[in-house]
Amino acid sequence: MNLTKLQWWERFQKYYTEFPQIGVAIDLSRMNVDDAFFATMEPKIQKALADVDALEKGAIANPDENRMVGHYWLRNPALAPTPEIRAEIENTLVGIKKFAAKIHSGEIKGTGGKFKNFLLIGIGGSALGPQFVANALGNPGTDKLKPFFFDNTDPDGMERILTKIDSLKETLTIVISKSGGTKETRNGMLVAKAAYEKAGLNFSQHALAITMAGSELDKLSQNWIIRFPMWDWIGGRTSELSAVGLLPAALQGINIDEMLRGAKECDSVNRNESIKKRPSMLLSLAFFASGNGKGEKNMVLLPYKDRLELFSKYLQQLVMESLGKEKDLDGKIVNQGITVLGNKGATDQHSYIQQLRDGLNDFFAVFIEVLKNQNETPVLVEGTISSGDFLHGFYLGTRQALAENGRQSITITIQEVTPYSVGCLIALFERAISFYASFININAYHQPGVEAGKKAAANVISIQNKITEHFQKNSKPLTASQIAKEIGFDNEVELIFKICEQLAANPASKIKKTNSGSPANSQFGIT
Repeated sequence: MNLTKLQWWERFQKYYTEFPQIGVAIDLSRMNVDDAFFATMEPKIQKALADVDALEKGAIANPDENRMVGHYWLRNPALAPTPEIRAEIENTLVGIKKFAAKIHSGEIKGTGGKFKNFLLIGIGGSALGPQFVANALGNPGTDKLKPFFFDNTDPDGMERILTKIDSLKETLTIVISKSGGTKETRNGMLVAKAAYEKAGLNFSQHALAITMAGSELDKLSQNWIIRFPMWDWIGGRTSELSAVGLLPAALQGINIDEMLRGAKECDSVNRNESIKKRPSMLLSLAFFASGNGKGEKNMVLLPYKDRLELFSKYLQQLVMESLGKEKDLDGKIVNQGITVLGNKGATDQHSYIQQLRDGLNDFFAVFIEVLKNQNETPVLVEGTISSGDFLHGFYLGTRQALAENGRQSITITIQEVTPYSVGCLIALFERAISFYASFININAYHQPGVEAGKKAAANVISIQNKITEHFQKNSKPLTASQIAKEIGFDNEVELIFKICEQLAANPASKIKKTNSGSPANSQFGIT
């Protein structure tokens, strides 16, 4: 849109909406939306409202797994479809607060006295949400427990984290796995357990689990300090306001009641009778308009606040795992999704804003504007201007520069980063994704692609075991083709070459590679 400044002002007045009840404003004036678009979307809007209403009431919203979807109940247990579920949610919250208080007081302690650190071991939603909240709301000088995370199965990464923990005997370990069978989490747990044992400590006296009743982890952790529940109606990417996120936040000293209140009140505003007074609906409509309902534009998240730096990583899973689907609910191949990118402003203005303004027009930006810069008297860096004023100026300048070159953007404005506003942001996007999923008729609550990846990885490990078993019996150097034939996987030569190459790079395997200049002729054998 090639508009004058006054025309932009007219659009701003029309498509900027404040939600004073929750301290949020949504600006769609720089998006390709108008009244005609809203009118055209009315049938989809009404269907989305009905779908989410049914979801909240306990409908089977995840038909592939025959499950209810209940993350909205976590911040408002009165919505739960049964008294039993409501009691579980309420009792878990009480239990989290009591446990955190006992940790903080030293009533529950490690072998070295009061716990001063926690190590969270999880993957995906079991780590991304807690990491985002810890970074957004933590204060290293005043945190009651210092947070550390194992969020991958990279041994070097885990070793680096362990070297940062000054005292394992004063460290509580939180192991999070819904099924108890997640390999990355299991591996992290075993690495942590070995570290505790190497330090002469009993791991079970420093560990707790968050898992489903009856899972492998539930059985394994019977003699640990405590166990908190996960439920089959909560997916990892929507679990931040369950024990998965609330427990580590409470241990860190973050006000979890305020997080829950922010989410609950955001949900409440999203039940407004006027469609244009529902912030999540406005977001989902803007997403749909930008990408023609097909995800044709990437979402570039630009929060102008260091504390929100990890929000883009958190949203990558929430948005992409929820919406990235091959088939719709009718079984039709649709290949849906929205790619999420981003880091933070103004850092990004010195990295990829150049392309956003002048390069491929394959995105829409989502700015998060935080009005309050700091609590203390600011240092003035140029006359009466502070560094926070510059940060805000860079946001406004970038927003305008993008608009002048026909690049779309949304701005979400919050007053400051608090437990309340973080809870609100989580709820805002969770519901926007629910609405959008209804618009495009997909199941936002399963993850067949993730499961396919897990199965493929399991196949790799199975073949690797056969390779190592073979070399234990046969020390003769062989090519990948010869190994494939001897272990009965003739069609997996490339995979076997890659496995052997990785083994040869790690001395503990005792496998050596003889490089002949080509994958076909390279040989592998026991040293």
